[in-house]
Amino acid sequence: MERLSVEAIISKINNEDCFHAISEDYSFTLKIDRYVHYVCGAVHDGHQFRKELWENCLHTEYERWYEEDPETKNMITSHPIVIAGCDSRFEYDLNRTPEDAVFETAWGKQLWKQPLPEDQKQKSQNKHANFYKIVHALIAKLEAKFGVCIVYDMHSYNWKRWDREVPTWNLGTSNVNNERFGDDIELWRQRLSDIKFPYSIKSTSKINDTFQGNGYFLKFITNNFKNTLVLATEIAKVYCDEYDYVIFPEVVDTVEQQLRQHLLDHAANFYKKHNA
Repeated sequence: MERLSVEAIISKINNEDCFHAISEDYSFTLKIDRYVHYVCGAVHDGHQFRKELWENCLHTEYERWYEEDPETKNMITSHPIVIAGCDSRFEYDLNRTPEDAVFETAWGKQLWKQPLPEDQKQKSQNKHANFYKIVHALIAKLEAKFGVCIVYDMHSYNWKRWDREVPTWNLGTSNVNNERFGDDIELWRQRLSDIKFPYSIKSTSKINDTFQGNGYFLKFITNNFKNTLVLATEIAKVYCDEYDYVIFPEVVDTVEQQLRQHLLDHAANFYKKHNA
């Protein structure tokens, strides 16, 4: 893996180089093993929280972890193009607009003892901006090369805090073109429901049941690229104990192994249908 500036990463994308990179400020990773028409993203995978913010933060390390999406990068790691955040959403949230990316409150609790100094806030916003420069360059390259593109936008959610039964998988589709891509969405929902978990964990999948797909990552790509479908894909945190702060790596591995084929097949079907 190379440590590269934003400009160097964009240059490599434009040249269609294959590479594994971490950004110069260590805020995100991008690997491109080959140029294909689909991208896997894990914008909330990160847990880094820069040290100058620690003393001023009212949330504990566990509270931050609880609201992040741990292991979502590992679930898609085998695919040829993977982009993922390294920093905690409590520093800045890649799935929110630039204006709202740095929280003042988080999940009903004040985040900072004292308001963030402007230079600290700007440092976080710059990381957010750099990430989206790369996203724009990447999707532009893939749309130009293949005509269409599909993005698997991986997230997770805390299922135990719901007071009703919720699905293992949820697809948020309220901000994509359902008339054009409805069959692709339904096929992805079906694929996800076919995933088999250990320990008798149920595999159910629904559309817009818990979340509707209102994230900035999806909206940014959808608003800037007319031939790219973003599938906001949420897995319930059945792969960890969200209260005891324990990851179940064998469940993560199960998901990763099965997504290798399910995701590949779905992406191939999408390309065959929309690039005719």
